[in-house]
Amino acid sequence: MNSTPDLDANLAQASELISRAAALNASLIALPENFSFLGPENEKVSRVEEIASRSQEFLYASARQHQTVILGGSFPAPAPGGKTWNRSVLTGPKGGLATYDKIHLFDVELPGQSLRESDTVEAGSEPTLYKSKDLGALGMSICYDVRFPEQYRSLSGRGAEILFIPAAFTKYTGQYHWDLLVRARAVENTCYAIAPAQCGHHFGKRESYGHSLIVDPWGTLLAEAGEVPSVITAEIDPTRIRDVRKQIPSLRHRKM
Repeated sequence: MNSTPDLDANLAQASELISRAAALNASLIALPENFSFLGPENEKVSRVEEIASRSQEFLYASARQHQTVILGGSFPAPAPGGKTWNRSVLTGPKGGLATYDKIHLFDVELPGQSLRESDTVEAGSEPTLYKSKDLGALGMSICYDVRFPEQYRSLSGRGAEILFIPAAFTKYTGQYHWDLLVRARAVENTCYAIAPAQCGHHFGKRESYGHSLIVDPWGTLLAEAGEVPSVITAEIDPTRIRDVRKQIPSLRHRKM
């Protein structure tokens, strides 16, 4: 997606892309981080109640309409002390399935740009794993979490088979690290990785790398988007997970 400060336009864009994915018979649809709002921090905080309520309602309505499971990569939700959560919600046709609040916050100094997510966002504390009878064990994370392999090791240790990595990776860091990190998390945990990403210019200096990815447990790139809003699809094959884990049983060989 290419989300902006325009909530209505973002939800319309998400609706159109979800409809395209559903028309391809997708049983699991994932949206990127900040799918419903990507704008100035002060506006995010002042509008958090509205953004959170409409984002949640949108996910529920879309899942019911298309009879599918949808990952709302993330949106701001009210947190204590006047801050927000960066919240990811997994929703099915009958309602909410799982929630995850981003643990690792993006406080960085990049060339020409300073970003401090912790100024407005409260950090989450627990990784979320949702075990679905139909879709497998789904591990949730958001963007900057991908640089912390221990979070994914915790999820795979609890049985994760698919890792969600919705992101709004910056243009600058994405060109160096995005593909590398997503594939590494898939390989070292012998899981599928589904990484829907923001793309293009959002507002001010904020620009995202794009290149949404779907990666298999061997690290094979199954699908990749470009730098414009689009839909990519791939098949998740449970036997592929079992085969790779049998060939290289690294999860059972851990010593540390």
